Amino acid sequence: MVRSAIKLFLLLLFLGYMMLWFMMPTKLYFEHWLPKIRANSKSTYFGQQGSTMLIYTFPILFIATLGCIYLHLGKKHGDHNVEGRVPTSKLKQPVMVKGPLGIVSWMELSFLTMFVVLLAWSTTSYLNGMFTHIDQMASRSGLLVWEAKLEMSGLTLGLVGNICLAFLFFPVTRGSSVLRLIGLSSEASIKYQIWVGHIAMTIFTAHGLCYLVFWAKTEQLSQVLKWEIGLVCGLGMWATSLPQIRRKMFELFYYTHHLYILFIVFFVFHVGFSYACIMLPGFYLFLIDRYLRFLQSQQRVSLVAARILPCQTVELNFCKSPEVNHGPRSIIFVNVPAISKLQWHPFTITSNSNMDTDKLSMVVKSEGRWSSDLYQKLSSPLPMDGFQVSIEGPYGPPASTHLLRHDILVLLSGGSGITPFISIIRELLFKASSGSSTRIPHILLICAFKKSIDLAMLELISPVSGTTVDISCLQLQIEAYVTREKGADEDNHKPLQTVWFKPNAIDAPVSAILGPNSWLCLGLIISSSFVMFLLLIAILSRYHNSNMVYASSATAGFYMLFMCLAIAMTANATFLWNKKQNRKRLRQIRNMDTPPVWFNNGDRELESLPYQSLLQATNVHYGERPDLKKILFERKEISVGVIASGPREMRQEVAAICSSGLADNLQFESISFTW
Repeated sequence: MVRSAIKLFLLLLFLGYMMLWFMMPTKLYFEHWLPKIRANSKSTYFGQQGSTMLIYTFPILFIATLGCIYLHLGKKHGDHNVEGRVPTSKLKQPVMVKGPLGIVSWMELSFLTMFVVLLAWSTTSYLNGMFTHIDQMASRSGLLVWEAKLEMSGLTLGLVGNICLAFLFFPVTRGSSVLRLIGLSSEASIKYQIWVGHIAMTIFTAHGLCYLVFWAKTEQLSQVLKWEIGLVCGLGMWATSLPQIRRKMFELFYYTHHLYILFIVFFVFHVGFSYACIMLPGFYLFLIDRYLRFLQSQQRVSLVAARILPCQTVELNFCKSPEVNHGPRSIIFVNVPAISKLQWHPFTITSNSNMDTDKLSMVVKSEGRWSSDLYQKLSSPLPMDGFQVSIEGPYGPPASTHLLRHDILVLLSGGSGITPFISIIRELLFKASSGSSTRIPHILLICAFKKSIDLAMLELISPVSGTTVDISCLQLQIEAYVTREKGADEDNHKPLQTVWFKPNAIDAPVSAILGPNSWLCLGLIISSSFVMFLLLIAILSRYHNSNMVYASSATAGFYMLFMCLAIAMTANATFLWNKKQNRKRLRQIRNMDTPPVWFNNGDRELESLPYQSLLQATNVHYGERPDLKKILFERKEISVGVIASGPREMRQEVAAICSSGLADNLQFESISFTW
């Protein structure tokens, strides 16, 4: 009941906040609502930004804090979705498959349309209000009418661009309670950030061009220095984020995107801190998340073993704390200083937190320079006493009960796209072996590989030696296609090789950065840091009123500094407190002198029952590709969940089949990592 009440209150608060965005460009808001709010919230301690923080910043931070409590209660009491069969949702079906937006569902298209309508409504409303008395305004300013219209048009574009900026940072906040409340994860929301980013930079570029022409005509080009650096940084990020550059030169895109720091700083200098409060909530939550990720990334984690596959693939196995729970398809970001101290790469977690309470596994296939260097180092015959690794995460969807809503799950993968399905199959394997009364769907895994040597990746599906779970308790059928070979190559059947690493005293298991009560701690950081931020502003304003006068840019600089200090102090305090609480458990895992039980006899025996069960469930097809239409349309009387993972072209092909209208029983879902 408490969670239901919180959810209803959050929904009403969010709807009221969205109504505010639609009312903001109107005459009613500017002439009636805003003056009353400013009069009632006028304070000696917070100045003119007090009202804007109350209107724009406080509601979202309050939603994020209350959302943390809601999620903590759900985690404490077991937050499970309905596991029964449900009809296929038409809103989640793909409506657009190919094009600049990628694969887009009806629901995503609806929200994108509403967002564009908000921008169009704001643009027309602002222009209508500004052009009403444009003649009088031009005469008072000594401008021609067209010059005044150009200036007002540039101002309008800036105001509308700020709406985009207000939503820009929510999708990239990986540990966001706001995203989790609406059922999204950061990795699934990256494409929304790309959409909003393109719209924002288009509008801001037009905004800058309008003012360049206006200032050139009125001989005020010196004004350019106030915002030139910010605009140049934004254009640099925009140019390198284009798909043609991002996919071919990812490192250039990655490093250039750190210019967002300068972009935001000079944006605040340009518009003033009071108006910047409009975009502050999303950026504030992003800063908290980014600093927590920084704290986690400074810890070395305990890499216990690596399994080397003959197909240029390696499975990394880490120790983890039992409180780290992750759902299927969760990801972690990995940094290996021996290869690059700056590069972080996302990988799917293949282990199951229910079945493997003290380990975390991930698979890396050599498909680029970084992954190839990693494989070469781990497969080197030279002895390795230790291997330094840092981790951020895990991140991802918390539950997997939606997988149980269908009669059959069709998992379609290409190449290394099979890795998310390893965790899905292991989750369903755990449910099937735990004696639960829940009905487990039939699983059809369709995987395509270029060469037969890549079939070794299928061995990762079966539990490792030391576990008693047999894959035969699942209704699993694997159809593997080797597209570039006509038959099996006997030379490719090489056993897996396991590399062990000696424990290091400074290594720690993978652990939750904020401990087992992470949502509650995150809510505490959000609320306490904001209170501290307000106190610092109040102190500065008090001295400001005592004849200590600062320029507006200096004041904005102080406010940004206070915000960073408040976040750093509260996040550090919470982190150190959790680290102290977990010290005994961490010391116990660090002092392990023998390999954990899950890797005794780590190299799989070919005669073992799990391996034989996997072979019996697998059919290999050489020299052909899967007939996806036949596979998907031959079961029209049952509910079919279709999940595609792999190359973009393959996912688009599957999405086109599911959206063709020839079958109403298909529920499509795509797995992709846009970065």
